[in-house]
Amino acid sequence: MFTSFSTALSALSAQSTAVDVVGNNLANLNTVGFKGSAVSFHDLVSQSLGTGDTQVGSGVGRPSTVRQFVQGSIQATSGSLDAAIQGDGFFVLKDQSNGLVFSRAGNFQVDAAGNLLSNTKQRVQGWTEVNGVVDPNTAVGDIKLPVGSLRPPFPSTQLSVNMNLNAAAVTGTPDAAFSTPIEVVDSLGASHVVTIKFTKSATVAGSWDYDVTVPGADVTGGTVGTPKSIKTGTVTFDANGQLKTPASTAPTVTLPIAGLADGATDLSIDWALYDTNLKPRLTQFSQPSAVSANAQNGSPAAQLLRIGLSDGGKILAQFSNGTQEVVGQVALASIRNPESLIGAGNNNLQVSADTALPAIGAADTGGRGKISGGALEGSTVDIAREFTNLIVFQRGYQANAKVITTVDELSQDTINLKR
Repeated sequence: MFTSFSTALSALSAQSTAVDVVGNNLANLNTVGFKGSAVSFHDLVSQSLGTGDTQVGSGVGRPSTVRQFVQGSIQATSGSLDAAIQGDGFFVLKDQSNGLVFSRAGNFQVDAAGNLLSNTKQRVQGWTEVNGVVDPNTAVGDIKLPVGSLRPPFPSTQLSVNMNLNAAAVTGTPDAAFSTPIEVVDSLGASHVVTIKFTKSATVAGSWDYDVTVPGADVTGGTVGTPKSIKTGTVTFDANGQLKTPASTAPTVTLPIAGLADGATDLSIDWALYDTNLKPRLTQFSQPSAVSANAQNGSPAAQLLRIGLSDGGKILAQFSNGTQEVVGQVALASIRNPESLIGAGNNNLQVSADTALPAIGAADTGGRGKISGGALEGSTVDIAREFTNLIVFQRGYQANAKVITTVDELSQDTINLKR
């Protein structure tokens, strides 16, 4: 009978621990990426009375807690650097002591130095763009973003114009001449207007002469207000209106722009008369002369406007010149036995002696889950289930407290037998 005291006391301790776990789960009901814990009870070894036919347990042992890594709900947000993991995996972070910790919370931010951080200031690990390339096959490191940087200009080296020249145009009339301008960029980021003027030949059927000019003020030795010719030539078309010469064996015409007045490096631009499939960009049909598309690959100096995290963990930077570049990528870690991880606070987990070696790589590879940009993973705590558990643990505590008072009364009755 008197062992009932220790048995009931072990139950009180165990039920109290279980209530603490429920309290922690409920406290993190709205914590991003939080994984709720479940309580696991186990009995203590039984003692045998008499011949061993009667066994009485010694109570309940200290309960163990198991973190349950089930998928939380994915909720869309307005945060440009928010990310949620769908499936297995953890974000890899480096704390102030340079130790690796792991988290499912993807509410990231950027500090003044451009480091990508978790909301509790740990450094997010991944890959940063180097020479225009983000290589996930290299070792992970701190993600450094180009905050406040000015992107250098990229001088134009190619241009193209998709257009039709009017086959029905009569020489000497306005329809027999057509021009189109296109802006190019020099090494200093300054823009220059290149004008391509076509004039229908009076002597050769299906032939048009072209003259490519730039403003005279843009080049040394030029005259303000007078175009400066940089290239002349002829294009001819066959009876079906398809470009015949220059032939597809020589698909580009080089346009040299030398002696720029602003001191920029001389430009040498390839004018592409054919697309990548060697289909002519110029045609001659009985339709009004018109441009359907044009393009060039130069860009002026650009200021960073905003940074966002897209699906797959790629970090995109948008610049003032309208370009968008991948400047980084967030890494994910796959851990075979995540239940062995230990809570480290700040939404982070750290490895224990029983944890398998984390496998770090890009999202959606090697069994790792997917990353959704502009979203966060909600807590897995179910408030209804936790309230149910709370009632059960409370009743268990009350029942075992009643055992103690009952045994105390029996003890008093036993003592009174001697009086």
